[in-house]
Amino acid sequence: MAKRIFSTNVAGALGSGAVCGLALAGAVWAVATFAASPPLSLTSSARAGLHKIASRNLASFADIVDAVKPTVFAVEARLARDAAQDAQEQDSDDADSDVPPSTDTPPRLPIPNDTPDTPSPKRRLLTSQGSGFFISPDGYAVTNSHVVENAESAQILADDQKIYAAKVVGTDPVCDLALLKVDGRNDFPSVTLADETPRIGSWVPAFGNPFGLGGTVTAGIVSARERNLGIGGYQDLIQIDAPINKGDSGGPSFDLDGRVIGVNTMIFSPSGGSIGIAFAIPAETVKTVIPQLKDKGTVAHGWLGVQMAPMPPNLADALGLKDVRGALVVKLEAAGPAAKAGIMSGDVITSVNGDPIKQAGDLAKRVSNSAPGTSLKLDVVRAREQKVVMVTLAQMPIPPSASRANR
Repeated sequence: MAKRIFSTNVAGALGSGAVCGLALAGAVWAVATFAASPPLSLTSSARAGLHKIASRNLASFADIVDAVKPTVFAVEARLARDAAQDAQEQDSDDADSDVPPSTDTPPRLPIPNDTPDTPSPKRRLLTSQGSGFFISPDGYAVTNSHVVENAESAQILADDQKIYAAKVVGTDPVCDLALLKVDGRNDFPSVTLADETPRIGSWVPAFGNPFGLGGTVTAGIVSARERNLGIGGYQDLIQIDAPINKGDSGGPSFDLDGRVIGVNTMIFSPSGGSIGIAFAIPAETVKTVIPQLKDKGTVAHGWLGVQMAPMPPNLADALGLKDVRGALVVKLEAAGPAAKAGIMSGDVITSVNGDPIKQAGDLAKRVSNSAPGTSLKLDVVRAREQKVVMVTLAQMPIPPSASRANR
């Protein structure tokens, strides 16, 4: 997969976490035994959940893999770049220690006959590899934006080992999603997107093309939900402990019913290798973004121009708030919509158009899903005083981490 790096050397591009057969069998045996004789301290709903797990008698993921593996493919995108542009952008990358440049897996798919093997000295051919999956029988498919960044077309290697040309219909660097289209067939095996957010602790088989080795499946569990990593753009990520590796970016993660719960997008790692902390874009986001990419090729996200943090309990007491909720404004963009509207650092935004904001992620989601130019009424607490601020959203800039993710 293509590689994304952020913060303390966070390597992006998800893969999946492998669970060996013995460990899995032992875990299931332990759950089944526990479910047969639950402790009295468990609630009735918890006991019912354990019995439900035991009744599924999950011995392997083989049936799920057989059903969904044909929907997943390897994707390769190529882009010729000017040497001068590379040098200029390299200088920019070097100045940003939080986003170091990455390299891509060597090409494995054949080079088209009309593509020169050796570009001119002033231009070089960059190759990005990742994963993707079909969402409809007529050839529409999803991958990460950073996998096909700035490319107009790509090649995919399907599970049946056939190679297809794919057009890049549209990309959304903010959510790191891209829509591809393969023509010529109406019978591609395709996935179903999940309607619900997976529960923490749910099993997750993940698929991808790690290091260009070919179709690979790994497994883990949902470790957390609604993660915001603070690296720019809108995020509401699912955290999974399945090991994700380079080449897995854009691959799907499934629930045990074979529905896609997320699109693998990045990992967190101090070394650049998988340590079992990976992140997937929720199916809910895919359902929102992909139709817009299909219709327009782009997605316009609303932008408030603030950096937010969770509400500290001691600050809630100091402000006289009854509940520890809201989004704490810690920094503003000088020319951003919030600053122009009079929002200040230290303000706590408690509702938008009358809808309560429980945490910072709620505000980010509400703003990102609103169109630029939308007017919002914000309820704000400042120095124990309640204020109402009207703000008009601007268009969200493309986060630098997204535009450089594939280098």
